[in-house]
Amino acid sequence: MKVELDVSELAVGMYVVEITQPKNKFQLAEQGWITKQQVIDGFKRKGIEKLLVDSSKQRVTPAEPAKVKQAAELTKTPGLFKQRLSQAKQLFNESKAIQRRLFDDAQAGVPLTLEPVRRVTDQSIEAIFDNPDALACVINIRHKDQYLLEHSVAVSVLMTIFACYLKIDKEIVSELAIGAFLHDVGKIMIPPSILDKPGRLTTEEFEVMKTHANHSIRIIENTPNISPLSLEVARLHHEKLNGKGYPFGVSAEAISRFGRMIAICDIFDALTANRCYKAGYPQVKAFSILRALGENNELDAELVDHFIKCMGVYPVGSLVQLESNRLAIVESHNHQDPIRPKVKPFYSLNPNHFEISANIDLAAMRDDIIVKNVRADDFDLNMDEIIEFLSHEG
Repeated sequence: MKVELDVSELAVGMYVVEITQPKNKFQLAEQGWITKQQVIDGFKRKGIEKLLVDSSKQRVTPAEPAKVKQAAELTKTPGLFKQRLSQAKQLFNESKAIQRRLFDDAQAGVPLTLEPVRRVTDQSIEAIFDNPDALACVINIRHKDQYLLEHSVAVSVLMTIFACYLKIDKEIVSELAIGAFLHDVGKIMIPPSILDKPGRLTTEEFEVMKTHANHSIRIIENTPNISPLSLEVARLHHEKLNGKGYPFGVSAEAISRFGRMIAICDIFDALTANRCYKAGYPQVKAFSILRALGENNELDAELVDHFIKCMGVYPVGSLVQLESNRLAIVESHNHQDPIRPKVKPFYSLNPNHFEISANIDLAAMRDDIIVKNVRADDFDLNMDEIIEFLSHEG
């Protein structure tokens, strides 16, 4: 039986018949089995998106039998999402600890140590390149009083997911992720009375707030072994295509593709994150704001559209309300039917209580649909308790 698969779904031992997307751009030298992971990596580097596979000829190769078997089992195992949750939480907590040390060093005037940052971002990159949905839940494991720490970690993850989607080379992604991880380190130099002020800043206060970008650039420039690319994305994250950004007010021609990408990731996280003084927007609302900023020539409109497609109509890790009067977390996308993702119900709204439920593929089961994108706060819940329940449920 021949089936068309995304390149991300390929595994060693599969029999490839032909390349189907992009159409008429690539041609196989010959049909045959995938004998090693490097073949799949080669497809990805070339920008190949879909291939036709003969599932009746699939075999486990002698070289990697355990790995292929494990991959096949994980694909079918409902507990895979629980594993991703656990991995995301562990990496997120480790990243926050590293971020805290960076802020402490920056405040003390001590040069930043890059090695822990590279190590933790490389772990994230490996997880995301293996499965783009793997760490998406990190964006939602947030605490209102830890925005300063969590924002840069989340932006680094978003930048990695976005770069993976755009098929940017992994070595470049590594430098982008580091730059995103460090991009707001200068905020530690802003007085708490301004940094944590509830409500709108005065004109004078906003001018002080904007100096965090200059502080970040100075601190990153003085970081041993920092790459020009990492510095570039940090330097450009508040610049706008219309020239009205800061700290330099550069024109669109001076803002690289990577600078345009981090601006989108930075704003998206700022819009969706909860803070002590304001609730974040649901992801769908944040997407509409990004589109408006693209139309206003502040953001790159084409890249905004790519970002929204990358994240999905209902991003992995986001919460939705079902017509069956339950809350569910989005587990993975259905690329053929974007408004019907795979979800995990976890909470009944009549009466309100956590419940153990089977995973649902909304594309396959047509008697339930998503009513709307929601936030945990809407129901007096928090993501910590939701993640805890899902991690141990079943």
